[in-house]
Amino acid sequence: MRIGVVAPARSIRHEGSARMAALLALTYPAHDIVFHPQCYLEEGHFAGSDDVRANAFLEFANDPGFDAIWFARGGYGSNRILTRVMPRLGPAANHKTYMGFSDMGFLLGALYARRIGNVCHGPMASSLGMNDAGESTGWALGWMIERDRRALEPSLADGRPAVAFNLAILSAMIGTPWLPDLTDHILMIEEVGEPLYRIDRMLSQMAHATQLKGIAGVRLGTISDVVPNTPAFAETPEQMILRWCAEMRVPYLGRAQIGHVEQNRVVPFGVA
Repeated sequence: MRIGVVAPARSIRHEGSARMAALLALTYPAHDIVFHPQCYLEEGHFAGSDDVRANAFLEFANDPGFDAIWFARGGYGSNRILTRVMPRLGPAANHKTYMGFSDMGFLLGALYARRIGNVCHGPMASSLGMNDAGESTGWALGWMIERDRRALEPSLADGRPAVAFNLAILSAMIGTPWLPDLTDHILMIEEVGEPLYRIDRMLSQMAHATQLKGIAGVRLGTISDVVPNTPAFAETPEQMILRWCAEMRVPYLGRAQIGHVEQNRVVPFGVA
């Protein structure tokens, strides 16, 4: 397998890609990983201009020599290139695995809506050495290279179609053409770096979004690095999700091992 890495949002450092290349060489020496030079560019907040980031993604996605596209990191920015890349994806893009999470949910959702490739919510190519000591990155590689089911979020064993999104990204996609039809899917959500009242506000939007009518249930991933607010919020994340699922009239199915934490399992979109 040949894995291509691009950065549709923020840039990474060379030491991060060196760690990843070393791990691959140790664990899967017969396979290759290629970091696009665009991954290291810096233009303000972004890893290059919108055009540069779009062109890097298209170059690797449309290259039949790559079997997978692994997103370098999140941050913010992948939504800005959707109109540039989605109409220009060629036949080779249909035969790849795409993996990432957080801000990459914009691209994952848009790809899945158009049934392009095998889309997965999972660790990114720069996770190693940051919020991951190696286990989650190992899961990501195991799924991409071997379809090792030990990498998967455990609840997927029931065989039901599922998707996973960062809650803020999901909220931003509602009402746009990038959100896929999730009828009969289990929706898994996670969040990081938000106060609880904002999480509650986003859950309200999720619960009343007409595009989400017909989902089969909701699972709650990790809500990490919660920003404190004064006065303290009256509910826990699990109390909030129970209330909003009741208002949405869909079952709350429990927790999921996903999020901006070390235990970030792989969730293929659709049926694993």
